[in-house]
Amino acid sequence: MNNKARSFFGERPLPQIEVDPQVLRRRTRRDVLLFGAGALAALAGARSLLPHALRIDDDVAELLYSPHRTVPTYTKSEITPLKNNYNGATPDPSYIPGWHLTLDGLASRVSVVLDIRNLMTRFSIHEQITRLVCVEGWSAIAWWAGLRFDDLLRAYPPASQAKWVRVESSVNLDSSGNPDPYYVSVDLATARHPQTLLATHFNGQSLTVEHGAPLRLLVPLKLGLKNVKAITKLTYVAGEPRDYWAERGYSSYDGI
Repeated sequence: MNNKARSFFGERPLPQIEVDPQVLRRRTRRDVLLFGAGALAALAGARSLLPHALRIDDDVAELLYSPHRTVPTYTKSEITPLKNNYNGATPDPSYIPGWHLTLDGLASRVSVVLDIRNLMTRFSIHEQITRLVCVEGWSAIAWWAGLRFDDLLRAYPPASQAKWVRVESSVNLDSSGNPDPYYVSVDLATARHPQTLLATHFNGQSLTVEHGAPLRLLVPLKLGLKNVKAITKLTYVAGEPRDYWAERGYSSYDGI
């Protein structure tokens, strides 16, 4: 290659261009705004797809569910600390003396109201040491005791068409201490699982307010957000009921 060709294909110094600083600032600000708008649009598109992805995840989890699958159990030496993880503020214990559990959607078509004495004297108490898994990424091994949900279902059968139970706590509070009823959907197959308890005791003692006194749902096959504290009402229905976190864009099945 001759010198002329080399000079043609060789590197050339970039031309120097002077730009008014005010013009540069305006263009930079415009580009940032355009990039931000594009990023928000992309995020909005991703969020619109999220509910569809969660529904697919729920459908797969339900197909894989088996009443014979159990979570591991542990020994007392393996128990770890369990923090108070109320969704909002911890309720004042003044609700406990007047606490009762209401059952609706029964085959009898009559509502039933039970207090903690009814539950403790009528039903056998079962113990288990299982891991509670939180959606926030932590877990804890704890010793629980209570009646099996399945025993309650047998004693007070739901209507024949019922496939779901809405589990509700009317004493739940938001982070500012205002009433914020908490409710989740649980399929009856999960409610009947042998490891699903209506817990009355924690680590050998009666439940404290921090852990859902006097009665909480313990369902080890579900994430912690399904394990409702201070249950006040169970309603059996045919279709999937409203769910606190599903209404806020999260999964409704929440299996592990």
